[in-house]
Amino acid sequence: MLKGIPPIIQPDLLKILSEMGHGDAIVLADAHFPAESVGVRSHVIRYDGQPIEPLLDAVLQLIPLDQYTEHPVLLMDKVPGDTVDTPIWDRYRQVIDRHEPGKQAGIGMLERFAFYEEAGRSYCIVATGEQSQYANIIIRKGVIR
Repeated sequence: MLKGIPPIIQPDLLKILSEMGHGDAIVLADAHFPAESVGVRSHVIRYDGQPIEPLLDAVLQLIPLDQYTEHPVLLMDKVPGDTVDTPIWDRYRQVIDRHEPGKQAGIGMLERFAFYEEAGRSYCIVATGEQSQYANIIIRKGVIR
């Protein structure tokens, strides 16, 4: 046991977060995301059954957002014509605001295939059990000030 580490953070994820440097990205992927095929050059960690929101909260307790990029957080945008609701985006914004006040403007949107490309360049993809559609999120790590 370690003090101050959220219990949802498993040892493999703690190691990955520790290894990541400034500008490296981590993807928290929903259950629909093709983590293994997109993450061919990334570390892929399985968090089956786990929703993303509490994991996002725990990760943001441990790493800062990149302050040198316009969009340190990226969400997968809806496919044109898709009318599915995305209340999870608002919950993500609340979590981000709790840990990094005023950084909501730094949330960018990427078209589905552009998101896959960006995710493929990430250091790690965490494959979760999140059931919400369009719940995928990329977080770019910053430096501690």
